[in-house]
Amino acid sequence: MLQENIEGDLCRLKQQDDAVFSEFQSSASEQDLDDAQVELDHWAVFGSFEQNRLVSVASMYPWEDDLQIADLGVLTLAPFRGKGHTRKVVRSICKYAYSQGYVPQYRCQIDNHASTLLAKAVGLTLFGKWEVISPDSTD
Repeated sequence: MLQENIEGDLCRLKQQDDAVFSEFQSSASEQDLDDAQVELDHWAVFGSFEQNRLVSVASMYPWEDDLQIADLGVLTLAPFRGKGHTRKVVRSICKYAYSQGYVPQYRCQIDNHASTLLAKAVGLTLFGKWEVISPDSTD
């Protein structure tokens, strides 16, 4: 991954990209925004463009101060899924994290098949499973 030269219309987004990021957010569903948790004010943010439109964003932030782990979220607008944008932004942001001394952490629901397939396509491997007990559980 560190040696790969990623092609395409990609860039690291900054605060001055607020207008294109806001337009991106307004094109996404509330559920997708909530699930992905991509934010322009995160530690690192990368975007992929198609015909000058921001269509996919990955953002990441350090997990804790004493760990060199960076948690990432990613969202691609529905009409642009399956075109390689998501893979490119995730690989780009992971490459950036490694260059800064961080290990990227990609978390997803195991039953989210598109997300687990993306993780494999990007070259990530399953490290662990996190099980949460619901407060409404009767067991």
